[in-house]
Amino acid sequence: MATAADNLASNLSFANFSKATELKKRLWFTLGALVVFRLCSFVPIPGIDPVALDQLFSRTQGGVMDFFNMFSGGALQRMSIVALGIMPYITASIVVQLMGSIYGPWMALKKEGESGRKKLNQYTRFGTVILTIFQGYGIAIGLEGWGASNGISAVMDPGWFFRITCIITLLGGTMFLMWLGEQITARGIGNGISLIIMAGIVAHLPTAIGGLLEQGRTGAISAGFILIVAVLALVVIAGICLMERAQRRILIQYPKRQQGNRMFQGDSSHLPLKLNTAGVIPPIFASSLLLMPLTVAQFAGQGAKEGSSAFGDFLITLTTALQHGAPLYMALYAFGIIFFSFFYTAVVFNPEETADNLKKYGGFIPGIRPGERTAQYLDYVLTRITVVGAAYLTIICLLPEFLISQMAVPFYFGGTSLLIVVNVTMDTVTQIQSHMLAHQYEGLIKKAKLRGARR
Repeated sequence: MATAADNLASNLSFANFSKATELKKRLWFTLGALVVFRLCSFVPIPGIDPVALDQLFSRTQGGVMDFFNMFSGGALQRMSIVALGIMPYITASIVVQLMGSIYGPWMALKKEGESGRKKLNQYTRFGTVILTIFQGYGIAIGLEGWGASNGISAVMDPGWFFRITCIITLLGGTMFLMWLGEQITARGIGNGISLIIMAGIVAHLPTAIGGLLEQGRTGAISAGFILIVAVLALVVIAGICLMERAQRRILIQYPKRQQGNRMFQGDSSHLPLKLNTAGVIPPIFASSLLLMPLTVAQFAGQGAKEGSSAFGDFLITLTTALQHGAPLYMALYAFGIIFFSFFYTAVVFNPEETADNLKKYGGFIPGIRPGERTAQYLDYVLTRITVVGAAYLTIICLLPEFLISQMAVPFYFGGTSLLIVVNVTMDTVTQIQSHMLAHQYEGLIKKAKLRGARR
């Protein structure tokens, strides 16, 4: 028998959407913020020669720089004010969360609730500033020396003035994106940081599809291979949708209770544990830890290579060993995904706290003693389903990337990009449905009050 919530969900339609004014305001704000992000990606850093930069970038296509360029929405290739994107903020967030799990004073801050969370967020912002300054300086040095031996310079007037200007501009762009992501989360729909990353990927999808079809038209690749890529992308999308909705439901039983002279029968419900509790966070975290240092190293290596220094040779060797699709890169990427799958799951779900809440409200798992034994059982189940979730993320992200790196297909059809786009889209649609359900509940409450007043 359908419940009232099911009936409300089945009545969701475009007519109900048109009446949800608050939801429409949030959607328009989100869309406007993403348009501002895309406009910023076309504003270049002062002192950059765009023609020379495009020539130099075309010589180093493929590898780490193209992969990071995908996450920044092409901002790195244009060397715009948001060329570093949101990755420094993500890297600083990783460090703060790791320290919050092992460093005593920060562990105490996590237990203080909202005030402690605000302090940790402030530390994350400070870390973002420090990382952006170091990364901006590395990129400025690399741009000055990049292509000097061939008589091509991407910088019109090299020197300390350009370096300081580059650092300040990149710092301002990254901090603006961080603020914009927070505004989307608070006043828009969905997670702002994830939506900014997804917007950068989606912005280049038409170009990638057109380039793939153009290669088929010129005979660079066969029509059968294009069909295989399309089928592979559809299979990956279907697999993501299936696994992201997969849950392990644990039966929760509530005993009989008495209120006054009335006895209420015991009730039962389910505790849903998602197969992939961490969502899209592990690939983003693993990518940010690998991409940003390697991108700076590749810029600095290209600049140092012009002078044939030993340090430049070392950086070139390092970036070559960690090229996209190389065995070492794939191994580190897989390790990062698995690590952050377990780490972020431990951050967002606490078995001890869940067991205490169940015990407080009289709930229990049939056959499991409330309290510590319940926490051990939840940890046992969560660990095993997280193994499956981490394996799913690793396969989704690495197998298509390996095939694409061997066959020179654009990164936008890879598992990581498709995972981010599909996962963020599903989360955003879920939030839209939640806002529409809340709007319908408000309408029902208002009608009930009016009927009560008439009576």
